[in-house]
Amino acid sequence: MSGIHTSLAGTFSAILIRDLARTAGRSGDVVAVLAFFVVAATLFPLGVGPGPQVLARIASGVVWASALLAVLLSLDRLFDADRNDGALEGLALSPAPLAVVVLAKTAAHWLTTGLPLILMAPLVAIMLQAELRLVPALMASLALGTPALSLIGAIGAALTLGARRGAALMPLLLLPLYVPVLIFGVGAVEAAANGLPMGPHLMLLAAGSVLALALAPLAAAAGLRAGLD
Repeated sequence: MSGIHTSLAGTFSAILIRDLARTAGRSGDVVAVLAFFVVAATLFPLGVGPGPQVLARIASGVVWASALLAVLLSLDRLFDADRNDGALEGLALSPAPLAVVVLAKTAAHWLTTGLPLILMAPLVAIMLQAELRLVPALMASLALGTPALSLIGAIGAALTLGARRGAALMPLLLLPLYVPVLIFGVGAVEAAANGLPMGPHLMLLAAGSVLALALAPLAAAAGLRAGLD
């Protein structure tokens, strides 16, 4: 049994490192996602007005919505490269469960997309006149919620892989599933702003990420197999 666990851990580590190295070689993709995040957030003041009180009130929602859209933008690279070079077929035929492959690739996606967005979020929030005392709550909510975005996104990326107009179908599939994460993420910051406990919101975000961790790799693996058959 320990040998099986060691083999799965080795497969996970190998795919994770390979995907991280691939992303490092194409750092422009990460820069593009972060630039989209910043640009999307800066568009909101143009629509609602530059009043500091208005911006401060909507800052957490703007940051979360912009991060969600940035993650959505980055999902097309999750499986495309492996599909284009034929590696995905080899991974599907390997002894390792395809769900482990999906989990490793999703972990690499979060490390190269979700984590940079979390680190960038305080700067964007301050730019939007958010109170400094709310920045830790915002970062905590993003830290607990963005893994769910990547995991759920893997399902959409798998189901639309190779589909005609896949880029248009993915938002239709994923946005309804992202809504609860967005609600609880913004709710945690709003609770902190009003002096209320934000623990329930953060626990719901953590529960959502754990549930996605348990189910999303299996669902995405099934979607990939269906697309490869």
